[in-house]
Amino acid sequence: MDFQTLASHAKRTQGRHILDLFKDAGRAMAFSTHADGLLFDYSKTNLDRDALEFLLAEAERAGLAEKRDAMFSGAKINETEGRAVLHTALRAAFGTVVEVDGENVIPGVRATRDRMAEFANAVRDGSYIGQGGKITDVVNIGIGGSDLGPVMAVKALAPYCNGPRCHFISNIDGAHLADVLKGLNPETTLVIVASKTFTTIETMTNAASAKAWMGALVADPGAQFAALSTSAEKTADFGIDASRVFGFEDWVGGRYSMWGPIGLSLMIAIGPENFADFLAGARAMDDHFRKADLRQNLPVLLALVGMWHHQGLGYATRAVLPYEQRLERLPAYLQQLEMESNGKRVSMDGADLQSVSGPVVWGEPGTNGQHAFYQLIHQGTAIVPCEFMVGKQGFEADLSHHHHLLVANCLAQSEALMKGRSLAEATEIMAAKGLTGDELDRQARHRVFPGNRPSTTLIYDKLTPFVLGQIVALYEHRVFVEGVLLGINSYDQWGVELGKELALALGPVLSGEEVPDGKDPSTRMLVQHLQS
Repeated sequence: MDFQTLASHAKRTQGRHILDLFKDAGRAMAFSTHADGLLFDYSKTNLDRDALEFLLAEAERAGLAEKRDAMFSGAKINETEGRAVLHTALRAAFGTVVEVDGENVIPGVRATRDRMAEFANAVRDGSYIGQGGKITDVVNIGIGGSDLGPVMAVKALAPYCNGPRCHFISNIDGAHLADVLKGLNPETTLVIVASKTFTTIETMTNAASAKAWMGALVADPGAQFAALSTSAEKTADFGIDASRVFGFEDWVGGRYSMWGPIGLSLMIAIGPENFADFLAGARAMDDHFRKADLRQNLPVLLALVGMWHHQGLGYATRAVLPYEQRLERLPAYLQQLEMESNGKRVSMDGADLQSVSGPVVWGEPGTNGQHAFYQLIHQGTAIVPCEFMVGKQGFEADLSHHHHLLVANCLAQSEALMKGRSLAEATEIMAAKGLTGDELDRQARHRVFPGNRPSTTLIYDKLTPFVLGQIVALYEHRVFVEGVLLGINSYDQWGVELGKELALALGPVLSGEEVPDGKDPSTRMLVQHLQS
């Protein structure tokens, strides 16, 4: 991307109020777009037609369409690892042909999904039973992409969860395992261990402890475990029969993997038919991303707006603010998706980036966030672009007045961020309360809202499995577009490796088996304090 020209466009907007752009009566319609029941509005940003045209031209110049097609076709676009990037194949339509090394991968994807559905139905209808009867609880043990996706989706689709209760363990902290397992019956609990290699230290430590917990009451604990792994040997050694092992290929990255076997806990919770709808929603977004003109393409526009704010205007963070309590884990899920994918410092060829890479992503569901951090968003010195999302309908018909208030808050926040409140307006309000003189001025200044703070809004009909699939795929493709324009590899994650290596080396030191030779003075001091 031509970051110098982008900066020039951004500099041109300094001092201009977003409200001024609405002198163009058609702005709200021109700076919003629809796709399969979704409405994406980005008119409450300082992005104007000239800057948008520049960004769209840069996307074309970067070969976005060609690189998008290469990803969907099975080309090895993950160049540092020599891998294809085919999470989209996990939700592709039956009959699609996607080849990796000359082999169509879709039949294998379909066969694995059919096995998953058969097993999920057996758990749900009682054909598969624990050693104490029908399975009542499912515990998914994983971390990162093997946890964040399923736990987010199970919470999001709670109205559709009519199978066994689902629980999730990820943290190596023993408190997480203890708190989840407390109160569960080992004889009616199914444990799913999610680790592609079956070597992830946090996951396997938790799995071993869960097996010991189950073994205290169950004659054959391995019979109540399933594995999401490619290691037939290690899963067999753990005591898990091959019929309960579901593997996936190296062309599926962890944070993109819940469309396949990593989504088994979700499939058990909501049933294979609803899981198929979840995949269908993602597939609809895939089709939109592939076929829609860039000017009406939701993932492209979402990405360009994000880059305008971060790389252009220098806003360091973005807040994801779903006005949907059941999406409470979506900000954390998107945090990993964005920051692990695009938190890079070198381009594809290994050269230092000429711009900042991905932003810090964070957020909470509304209206909770309004009583936590919106103070900073409205009146703080840092500008935080906000990404609101809300459904037209909720599920609780008898509580529809709650939903109306929820939507009102969502729309009001984006309006307030843009409009703000001037000193004159604040002074008038405080004067009406009887204040005068210096005290009037002082109190009024505390009530000024600078405004001119950007936000986007995504509106969907209702949070169904189909819609959730659309939303997640939308953000997946947004990450891809940003990566193309930044010239980076969005599908490796070498930044997580060094800490893992050092942690493994510190284990024997903390247990007293080794001395902390070669460690820096601070680490040696901390080790000594922990051992004292």
